[in-house]
Amino acid sequence: MSAHDDLVQGYQQLLKLSNTMLAQARDGLWDELVAAETTYVSRVMHLAGDRDASALPAALRLQLRPMLKQVMDNEVEIRQRLAARMEELRSLVQQTSQQQKVTHAYGRFSSQVLYPNDL
Repeated sequence: MSAHDDLVQGYQQLLKLSNTMLAQARDGLWDELVAAETTYVSRVMHLAGDRDASALPAALRLQLRPMLKQVMDNEVEIRQRLAARMEELRSLVQQTSQQQKVTHAYGRFSSQVLYPNDL
């Protein structure tokens, strides 16, 4: 197999992993997504290497371009979904904090019976 075939195969594997990660993000499988990220970053670093994209033959660049575009589009959607998830988690943490404050405040009166006239 030539170096160019290896490169195409590497991009195909990267795209497959990227599609899997996007499906995980869409399905809310956050733990699996985070676990796949290490492999994804490793593959991106390996593919990027020290290659100069302009040094690749034009036909090869044309072959890789749609795969790379799809990977980049997937990244954009994954980031958007992660941002939405982070906002959701931030809201849950805020709610939990407020609930703890209320519980703590009412906990001080737990040994007392309060009547409306006592307030």
